[in-house]
Amino acid sequence: MSFLFCLISTEKKSNQSPIASKYAETRLQDLASRLRQRTAHYKKRLEEGDLSSPEASPKAGPLLQPEEDEANREEEHYCDMMCCKFKKVPLKEYLKKMKLPTSIDSQTDVSYVLWLLLVIVAYNWNCWFIPMRLAFPYQTPKNMRYWLITDIICDIIYLSDLLIVQPRLEFLRQGNKIVKPKEMKEHYRTSTKFKMDLVSIIPFDALYLIFGFNPVFRTNRTLKYITFFEFNDRLESRMDNAYIYRVIRTTGYLLFVLHVNACIYSLASDYEGIGSTKWVYDGKGNRYLRCYYWAVRTLITIGGLPEPQNTFEIIFQLLNFFSGVFVFSSLIGQMRDVIGSATANKNHFRASMDNAITYMNTYSIPKIIQNRVRIWYKYTWDSQRILDESEFLEHLPTKMRLAIAINVNFNIVNNIDLFKGCDTQMIYDILLKLKSSVYLPGDFVCKKGEIGREMYIIKQGEVQVLGGPDDTKVLVTLKAGAVFGEISLLAKGGGNRRTANVVAHGFANLFILDKKTLSGILVHYPDSEKLLMQKAKLLLKQKAKPSEAPPPVKGFALLFPPKEETPKMLKALLGGSGKASLSRLLRLKKELAAQVKEQKIEGIENQGKEPAEKPLNMPKCNVREEEVSKPITKAVLSRENPKSSLIITMTPSSNAEEEILTVEMKEKAK
Repeated sequence: MSFLFCLISTEKKSNQSPIASKYAETRLQDLASRLRQRTAHYKKRLEEGDLSSPEASPKAGPLLQPEEDEANREEEHYCDMMCCKFKKVPLKEYLKKMKLPTSIDSQTDVSYVLWLLLVIVAYNWNCWFIPMRLAFPYQTPKNMRYWLITDIICDIIYLSDLLIVQPRLEFLRQGNKIVKPKEMKEHYRTSTKFKMDLVSIIPFDALYLIFGFNPVFRTNRTLKYITFFEFNDRLESRMDNAYIYRVIRTTGYLLFVLHVNACIYSLASDYEGIGSTKWVYDGKGNRYLRCYYWAVRTLITIGGLPEPQNTFEIIFQLLNFFSGVFVFSSLIGQMRDVIGSATANKNHFRASMDNAITYMNTYSIPKIIQNRVRIWYKYTWDSQRILDESEFLEHLPTKMRLAIAINVNFNIVNNIDLFKGCDTQMIYDILLKLKSSVYLPGDFVCKKGEIGREMYIIKQGEVQVLGGPDDTKVLVTLKAGAVFGEISLLAKGGGNRRTANVVAHGFANLFILDKKTLSGILVHYPDSEKLLMQKAKLLLKQKAKPSEAPPPVKGFALLFPPKEETPKMLKALLGGSGKASLSRLLRLKKELAAQVKEQKIEGIENQGKEPAEKPLNMPKCNVREEEVSKPITKAVLSRENPKSSLIITMTPSSNAEEEILTVEMKEKAK
């Protein structure tokens, strides 16, 4: 039997082996084809520069289709509320967005000012409503939950400011800004502000459980006053017109003092008994408005109040009068200071204008000049709200003045052709020395012929350059950003006179740079000085005065061409020009005629005799020194040579600008 079983098992194995080998071969072929596909795919991705894997990571459980997976993913962040769906943002994303910086700059960070505004809202809630809830019956069991919710929100704001915001504030230590978290926390914990904030957040509200809901247990919330004054400083430093907020704040102080006084009067009326005397609140009408009206009339000492009936009322009224006089006078003085500081510049402007008018009236200045002075003051104030810009800039450090000057005037000065390529630091020094000046319509900025000592840059307005025979023709109109008079800054040896009149066309605001200031700056920049001198020479050539146009041809001049000018070489030979040279030619002609006449007389007397010929004492002369072989003698014919002729020729030289003059003596033909 065992033999048969082994035989059967061997037969089964022999029958199953071809099937197993065929299955394995099929699987191996399938695996090889997949590997080839994978290799080809990665080769293609490598050529395209994308090495991301095309296969998804294996996941446990059943696989989902991509569309279904995305749909489920989106459904996770939506919640059904009634008939609508609202998308919910995950908590992690909220925390990432709400992540606070490690340090906060309290001087420049706007978000910190906004946070202080939120803290001040909570602070004012406690300051205004704690005494009101204590003195007036506005806190009842029915609305208690609303008061508690608001108090809890204010406490959360206080606690967040204490634990999160204030320990992150940067501070200065010996001029260095400290931004390390540990040092910032230590600095806050050792400050008086931390102590007051800590006391203001102590939860005395827990005593509600013992004594009931009494607002007096929240009085410590009003101790966060340091944050209130800090908010005022930060807000005023960022406002353009800070005096507006100061007026509003002072008015708020007055209203708050009246509010506290009304609450104290209501408590005094409860102590005496409502309607018990004529002096206390009689229980009619709106209690808060009646008490507030009484507080206003008492603190401002208007009078007309009921007389106090007993000792308590008399003492209370006297204290109220004294405190009212002190508080009200202090607030009025503070309001006067606020308004005075807001109008300080305008008052200075009016005082300066009044002094100028008084001076002109004292010396009987003509009304035309007085009106122009008034116009100048009015325009200067309206355009820049200050008479002299250097008054407030001189109190700033040099670096801050330079930063302001760069933002205002750097583009104008840098675009001037004269200063292009110069040292940037030299341009910065020039910016600090520019002076602003306002010109009225028709004012002469500079006049023709005067010594030029300044360069002008047009900041605002227009100027006109006048010329022509009577200096009334407008040659060109220069607008904002243009520059004129720059040549006068560098010209030397009398070449710095103005060549035209420049008049303001309308109101013009100009920057002025004088020659002395520029010379003092260039001492420290020798390379820039050389460059400026080279540019000044080029500009002088470019802006040289053009040749005047020839006068119009009239009359018989149209029929006859103009006479050619005598050659320069001939003028040089004759030793003069104009009438002197003409008289010399006439004298030479007379001498020649006299010599001929004398020779004729001598010929008659001495007939048959051959006169001895002598060469004329006039060698060939050439104007060019290298061609002159003998010195030039006086051009006068010898009396002993009447049969010779004088030949003068002009030949061009190799240099086109010069000509060669040749004088020869030639014997006449017999």
